[in-house]
Amino acid sequence: MSKTTVRDVDMEPEPSAPPERPASAPRTEGASRALALLLVITGAAGVLAAWVITLDKFKLLEAKVKGETFVPGCSLNPVVSCGSVMESDQASVFGFPNPMLGLVTYGIVVCVGVSLLARARFPRWYWLTLNAGMLFGVVFCAWLMFQSLYRINALCLWCCLAWVATIVMFWYVTSFNVRQGLLPAPGWLKGFFGEFTWVLPVLHIGIIGMLILTRWWEFWTS
Repeated sequence: MSKTTVRDVDMEPEPSAPPERPASAPRTEGASRALALLLVITGAAGVLAAWVITLDKFKLLEAKVKGETFVPGCSLNPVVSCGSVMESDQASVFGFPNPMLGLVTYGIVVCVGVSLLARARFPRWYWLTLNAGMLFGVVFCAWLMFQSLYRINALCLWCCLAWVATIVMFWYVTSFNVRQGLLPAPGWLKGFFGEFTWVLPVLHIGIIGMLILTRWWEFWTS
């Protein structure tokens, strides 16, 4: 029968403690697996929407050159008419098709999400820059929604997918920054985000859904 001696115990390796961060080092923050997956999924949805719209836009331009007519697959009726949206002036605000911007920006979101899944940690300025970019995306989507509903008078289903993805990622990244103290906020707001983050994107998307429903109420109910 073997006995464990004092020497045996002393020679056992002690569990390694995580290295301490130097006091002068900048603060970095990682994210939960759930937030990382959310960024990957919403970013991928945005890339998909932007990719399909870009392809259909090129097909529309090619058909015009040939003197032909191309009808995108998501042009289902007078209201859900992707072609009408793609051919509008608002579809190329910056001098090139809007979805080309989406291919880049949503691709960045996917990369951030994958990096977080790999346990990457980012400094405060990085998180705030990401949040600012998503804020621009939400504002830009809101402008496109207004134009689509009240100026172009048509909806693009792929655009709607991009809107939803942008709204969801914005609110959850904002919630993360507030809860981690990266964005200054009162205690009650931190508590709200800690428990009810899901309420804000649901409410935001619900308002858009109601606007779409009331804008073409007679069409939907006929």
